[in-house]
Amino acid sequence: MYFQNRKGVRTLTVIGTALVFVLSSALVFGAGAQEEEAVSTETTESTESSAVLEGVLTIFHAGSLSVPFDKMEENFEAMHPDLDVQREAAGSTASARKISEVGKPADIMASADYNIIDKILIPEFAELNIRFATNQLVLCYTDSSRYADEVNEDNWYQILQREDVVWGHSDPNLDPCGYRSLMVMQLAEDYYGVDNLYDKLLANRPDENVRSKSVDLISLMQSGNMDYAWEYLSVAVQHDLNYIELPDQINLGNYQYDDNYNDAVVEVTGKEPGEMMELRGKSVTYGITLVKDAPNPEAAKAFLAYVLDPEGGLEILENMGQPPFIPARVPTETMYNKLPEQVKPLVEVKN
Repeated sequence: MYFQNRKGVRTLTVIGTALVFVLSSALVFGAGAQEEEAVSTETTESTESSAVLEGVLTIFHAGSLSVPFDKMEENFEAMHPDLDVQREAAGSTASARKISEVGKPADIMASADYNIIDKILIPEFAELNIRFATNQLVLCYTDSSRYADEVNEDNWYQILQREDVVWGHSDPNLDPCGYRSLMVMQLAEDYYGVDNLYDKLLANRPDENVRSKSVDLISLMQSGNMDYAWEYLSVAVQHDLNYIELPDQINLGNYQYDDNYNDAVVEVTGKEPGEMMELRGKSVTYGITLVKDAPNPEAAKAFLAYVLDPEGGLEILENMGQPPFIPARVPTETMYNKLPEQVKPLVEVKN
């Protein structure tokens, strides 16, 4: 490199050469430092992630969520191989009482009726109630069920009154599908204009046909020991059952008919032993919460974010016949502010 001095003489300067060397060295050093910093950051994040997502993650959930949550467990454990997801399926009321009355430790509770979280868990055992999916009630049967070739939307209530037909539902004191089944039959009385239809139907359903949760009835139908059972649409789809899809006015699946559903009333056991409470009909809405004092809170937050991800858990629900809310919902800004940071982008405030 040449410089021209004051006398106009062109001279080769070593200053330029030195400067080039210094600049080149600085660039190499800077790039190396950035690369080292990036590797260090990546390693730190990886270490933090693996440190958090390990151990056991305990989830209590509604029996009707068993199939989609099994798939979510499989996917989530594949992403986090140091984590063991352990699930307990039961009626939603029974699941909540494991936490509130029995004191069993859990990280997440997912209910087929979001109201159960409000009534049993909030505020002592939880502070969030995220609505994430819907469903509807259907009457299920198999090819071997009595009158399978005859039953339809217009005559199902007549067939359930036949003495040779065996049908059932889940326990309304333990499982939302149980009290929702009773609500559907109450609403059917007015819809079809048949006096005392509700009482007539229950007169042909002995107590032994009431099981602790709705999915317990599936094996009875598949073995030929029961002809018909009330289930959620998603459960029918997931288990390849035949089913009668009922009108929106009575199936509890369309929020636009909530005023109509509200006419149905069922009395169930309350929060305290010996206490009873009335439940009114409302469209089916699932809720999920983080349990206070969770044994594995960081893993619980990460799994909750996965469940509410439109390309994660919500997509699994959609593919399995259970329409999700996208985005999921919380009722107030106050509750939204309590959400974990990684969950907030997946939730909106909406009643």
